[in-house]
Amino acid sequence: MCDKTMTFSVNQERENELKRNLTIVYDALVQKGYNPINQIVGYILSEDPTYITTYNNARSLIRHIDRDELLQVLVKNYLEN
Repeated sequence: MCDKTMTFSVNQERENELKRNLTIVYDALVQKGYNPINQIVGYILSEDPTYITTYNNARSLIRHIDRDELLQVLVKNYLEN
């Protein structure tokens, strides 16, 4: 076993791409009348894409977002604000 701490990093360009895509998904959920926070959290926890509407290609976009990267960006932004 390794005693060293693993590191994980997302570069700024990838972070911007994640934000753009997540914003599109969020907006699509709002437009279809869903609670976007609940739906996105459901997806993150289960990785079940049916939590996300197909409207405006949102389901396809969310499936291209790596959940580990997304969680890192969310935690970073939460703690910075």
